[in-house]
Amino acid sequence: MNRVEYELETLIDAYGEKLLRYATSILYNHQDAEDIVQDVFMTAYQKQATFDGGNLSAWLYKITYNKSINKLRRRRLLFFADIPENTVVTCEQTGLRDEILYALSLLGPGERALLYGRIMEGYSYEELSAQMGSSPAALRKRYERVKKKLAGYLDFDCESSDKGVKA
Repeated sequence: MNRVEYELETLIDAYGEKLLRYATSILYNHQDAEDIVQDVFMTAYQKQATFDGGNLSAWLYKITYNKSINKLRRRRLLFFADIPENTVVTCEQTGLRDEILYALSLLGPGERALLYGRIMEGYSYEELSAQMGSSPAALRKRYERVKKKLAGYLDFDCESSDKGVKA
């Protein structure tokens, strides 16, 4: 194995699963998310000269976010058609209850990406800002609105966690 293959393999080992979960949370389609993540690693490899040496994680997440949003734009018409059952994220794949998955499916992809980054990955607003291209203050405000929106879909108050879910 040469040095380039080793570096790429190390990168995939370190970020592959995280980026796959992130892309899946945006796309709500596991197969598309797998394709996106493969494309992300190829893009990162091809454009490594443009990487400024800053936060590698933020750079990879930003590529993933942009590619996922572009994928959604290309398949926009599919949102008006029935989505085949075997392509949608399931409770077994995520560990989330069906009611939560349904509520998340009602949110937009950018909203799901923000919730995923903040709740599941524990990113700060500054880290999310580098990934999503919005200011930390704007993301903080947007996060509060999305959290309330999700809580409304789940039919409980944001301040309570009596259903075992923190919004």
